[in-house]
Amino acid sequence: MYERFYNLRERPFSLSPDPEYLYPSRVHREALGYLRYGIEGHAGFVVITGEIGCGKTTLLQTMLRSLDRQTSVSRLVNTMLDARELIEAVMLDFGLDPGQGRSKPYLLRDLAQFLVDQRIAGRLALLVIDEAQNLSPAALEEVRMLSNLETEKSKLIQILLVGQPNLREVLARPELEQLRQRVTVSYHIEPLDMDDTAAYVNHRLRRAAIGAPLEFSRGVTDLIHQRSEGVPRKINVIADAILLFGYGEERRVIDVNLVKEVVEELGSIGVLSTRAVRPNPTPAGVSVPVLDPAPLVDVPAAAIALPSTTAASRAATAPHDRELQQRETQLAERERRFAEQQRVVMEGYRLLRQTRDEPGRSAPPSSAPRPAWPPAKPAPDAKPAVAVTAPRASDAVLQSQSHRMFRDSSLAPEGFWTRLRRNLFGAGKPIFEDWRV
Repeated sequence: MYERFYNLRERPFSLSPDPEYLYPSRVHREALGYLRYGIEGHAGFVVITGEIGCGKTTLLQTMLRSLDRQTSVSRLVNTMLDARELIEAVMLDFGLDPGQGRSKPYLLRDLAQFLVDQRIAGRLALLVIDEAQNLSPAALEEVRMLSNLETEKSKLIQILLVGQPNLREVLARPELEQLRQRVTVSYHIEPLDMDDTAAYVNHRLRRAAIGAPLEFSRGVTDLIHQRSEGVPRKINVIADAILLFGYGEERRVIDVNLVKEVVEELGSIGVLSTRAVRPNPTPAGVSVPVLDPAPLVDVPAAAIALPSTTAASRAATAPHDRELQQRETQLAERERRFAEQQRVVMEGYRLLRQTRDEPGRSAPPSSAPRPAWPPAKPAPDAKPAVAVTAPRASDAVLQSQSHRMFRDSSLAPEGFWTRLRRNLFGAGKPIFEDWRV
């Protein structure tokens, strides 16, 4: 919609995980480095975690694109599977036919034979499990058993687990001790800081630009960082809404006032929610003992600590809760006014129909031309003709209802989408036209 207005070949802040738009921030460069080390070094289990929307899938797509043709990849994105379904899904993604009603030992035999053939051909077998936090303990134990397929020198299959921070909590269970000991590379992707947020936004704008790229000022990107908490997916949502609103207002330059208005509107409709930021007391560069109790390689990773509800956190979120409650009250009042306006319009329409259908009154002839819209202005010297008629009770009620309708409608504030629709399509013609009785 706004691409031509801002000289863009496509939407730069689309939510699809496009590797071409990956910004190589510090955390993403480190994560890619650990991924490549774990895969090329046959390091056993590799675990990558990160907050929702931090760019794990985009990072994974970039890594898979960089693999050579000597790698056979089985990637699972739907992890709501039990242990047997997990084996069948791995076989199907490797191109094997699990068959119908075959027992589990036969499935494991065929899978092991496939992995041996891949090793003889000099190929690497890689199993990538996305959203691994949804796997049950039994399915995770089945994944560990797959890692037992090995030769005297190395593993026959390399396993990569990617998931949200609670994946670490799942792996910390006592019954998964054996799996934990096999994790040799682990890394947590942190949100972007202010500098990386500014570079991330303008990087995507440059990638999508046709000519001279649009650039967001540092004040704009700092405000985006504040409301997005440095999460790339939230940054994309806010930046895309800013471009859409700027196009509706025909603003070539994006300023802070425009961003404030857009962010406030996104918060009022529930797109942006305020939540407590998860603390991260462990500095980067420290190994996580939960995942690496006896690591083969000392890999730096950032630990995730679950926040506890304290009086300080409640006091910090109290203003946001009050603001949210006020906005809910305003929305309820707008809905009430809209319902009242709709009721008044329908009542006026009903009275108009009742007046036209009264006995003794004739409907306007069908051949009579309807008045043109908008009505022509009278000549400067012409005196308006006044028709003196006796007032009717129904006309008085209709007039009072109409005055009330326009009085109430003038109180309703003009919202974001109303202004956007007005700027895009202009003022519309009234719905109900006057009838001449």
